[in-house]
Amino acid sequence: MTDLLFPAPEGEAQLYVGKVMHARLKPLGHRFSYKVASLLIDIDRVAEMPRLSRLMSHNRFNLYSVYDRDLGAADGTPLRQHVEQLLQAGGLEKTPGRILLLTYPRILGFVFNPLSVYWCYGEDGALVAIIYEVRNTFGERHTYVAPIVAGELGPEGVKQSRNKRFYVSPFLEMGLRYHFRLRPPGETVAVRILETDQDGPILSATFHGCRNPLTTGVLVKTFIMLPFLTLKIVAGIHYEAAKLWMKGARFYSRPAPPQAASFGDRRDEAPAL
Repeated sequence: MTDLLFPAPEGEAQLYVGKVMHARLKPLGHRFSYKVASLLIDIDRVAEMPRLSRLMSHNRFNLYSVYDRDLGAADGTPLRQHVEQLLQAGGLEKTPGRILLLTYPRILGFVFNPLSVYWCYGEDGALVAIIYEVRNTFGERHTYVAPIVAGELGPEGVKQSRNKRFYVSPFLEMGLRYHFRLRPPGETVAVRILETDQDGPILSATFHGCRNPLTTGVLVKTFIMLPFLTLKIVAGIHYEAAKLWMKGARFYSRPAPPQAASFGDRRDEAPAL
């Protein structure tokens, strides 16, 4: 395990506290950032999380909670089965070992996850795939399945790219491309998404967080620092959208949603930046 580039953190769950930043680069400038706290969950041990703190529950209301219907397909399919089906469809031949999910918990019963990231490890502990699960405020979801291939994982982290398939913001057109740059979870975790068109970058979005134990003391401190976080995320999305509209950003109509998942066809995808 010590020879691995990014060994997975041990335990049922961790709390990563940090900052989200969005910067619109063209055709007009717009930037904002805010503090957040994300859970990193071992998907096979979700039911064990409540033993870490009396303020954390599974499928039951609490200050912090995780419900099965908030994760994965949300249709009753067990999360492990859902992830393995996606990876198999994406061309991963071997069944993964540990699967860690970076996502927001429910806070006082409310949650919205613009992006959840599944970190999938092989039986030897090496990172073998990443799944990006994207949701919009229209109640739709799309999943980008990305097995790690040669050249995508190095000492600096993971570099992957995918064509945009899913409508997220009314001020960003379809036909763009995502460039993912990630630092897998350890003492810190980092996710950067650079959205580009044929002429270069349009939007940069980042999250960087530091690991904290999932204890009652940490959860109380985090709630005091970030009360009603998940509700504020939704409010913030609409507030920033209103400011973009007032700045004169172009509005793009929402197309019909794509299939539930995309797996990337590298024969017609551009090289990563």
